[in-house]
Amino acid sequence: MPHSPRSPRLEFRDLADVAEALRREGGRFSATRRLVLEALFAAEGPVSAERIAADSGGALDASSVYRALERLEELGAVRHLHVAHGPGLYALIVGGEREYLACERCDQVTAVDAVRLDPVRRRIRTDFGYEARFSHFPIVGLCERCRERDDGASG
Repeated sequence: MPHSPRSPRLEFRDLADVAEALRREGGRFSATRRLVLEALFAAEGPVSAERIAADSGGALDASSVYRALERLEELGAVRHLHVAHGPGLYALIVGGEREYLACERCDQVTAVDAVRLDPVRRRIRTDFGYEARFSHFPIVGLCERCRERDDGASG
């Protein structure tokens, strides 16, 4: 059975695709939305609204960023996720749905093509009857670098 996370309604490749989709749905491509999207496209991975606001050099406040992110999520261009006890993180949905792995030691968040987790999802469904999704709450463990540090320290 294919992966089950909610699929984005549209395919977004770049800023222009998101702007066009916003306008098509009667929304505006405001300066705030542009700045938020530019920050997300530039980010290495999921990022918090507070980080986007802080990195804007005073151009954005956190509440404006949250409003823009909420609208972009409704559009299907952005997904939010929660890692441990930190703030919600936001990531673009570009090139298909992503799910996430999070390192509990170094806080690295790795995006994974959702289809790659289908074997894990099947196993959970078979063994426990649950249909698992790892987009809102990621799989948490140790990344390879942190695990190797542990292995090296104990050897």
